[in-house]
Amino acid sequence: MVKFISKDDILPIRNEILREGKLTLEECRFTGDDYPESFHLGFFDGDELVSIASFHPQGYGEFTGKGYQLRGMATLKSYQGKGLGTQLVNFAVVYLRGQKVNYVWCNARKIAVNFYSNVGFEIVSKEFDIPGIGPHHAMYLKIQ
Repeated sequence: MVKFISKDDILPIRNEILREGKLTLEECRFTGDDYPESFHLGFFDGDELVSIASFHPQGYGEFTGKGYQLRGMATLKSYQGKGLGTQLVNFAVVYLRGQKVNYVWCNARKIAVNFYSNVGFEIVSKEFDIPGIGPHHAMYLKIQ
């Protein structure tokens, strides 16, 4: 089940999956996590939080209208490949459409580009490197 969660709920999975457990939870906070219009989603298996995604109001490049950035999407290893991330993105798109948001974008790790393509995102940048994390592409999904 997908639910809205707090900015603190996301930190353990962010650290475990995106930072390989190498940081403190405080170091896993992103700029924008606490913006008033930001929101965080979680997928729960019973009472266990197993997949997360954060969305912050942020435009990208020359795209017009209201944009949101998807950041920190992660799923526990034992739950990966089961469609949970797709459910989080679909839930967010419906919610953002209701908020009159025009598009969502992300800096997708190279290994996640196929996932984002399969949920409708398109590559809008050349490959670039984020130091300490690896190769990425900016990706874009038109909402309305």
